Amino acid sequence: MARRRRAKKREIPPDYKYQSVLVSKFINNLMWDGKKSVAEKIFYRAIDLITERLKEDGIEVFKRAINNVKPIVEVRPRRIGGATYQVPMEVRQDRRTSLAIKWIIKAARSRAEKTMAERLANELIAASRKEGAAYKMREDTHRMAEANKAFAHYRW
Repeated sequence: MARRRRAKKREIPPDYKYQSVLVSKFINNLMWDGKKSVAEKIFYRAIDLITERLKEDGIEVFKRAINNVKPIVEVRPRRIGGATYQVPMEVRQDRRTSLAIKWIIKAARSRAEKTMAERLANELIAASRKEGAAYKMREDTHRMAEANKAFAHYRW
């Protein structure tokens, strides 16, 4: 932990095609080994596939998917008197978005389709319909928080 002052939040420039910071964050998380142009191609191809299949705007489906996967509460470990309790806590807005992005990418990578663009497109479609692996992660997180509601008074 830094002792002097809080680190400044870096501003992420919006992507060139949709002028969206959310899309830019998603592409940055999708990127491997600094290959941003490859990540951009994968993302934009996935959005085109969504537009083809659903006959609606791919970016709207993407935003709906992100909103559906965002968790509201999560459990954080808290050590009290030698015991560790899983304490349910509300998730900050920026962390909600980053968790949703990470979960969607992780779920897409574990899918069985041939190309990453297809995997990502199918996972985004599933998440926008409130199904799929990424949405399940959100539901599991909420279920865990609900189960540990008894320890909510340990919140700090």
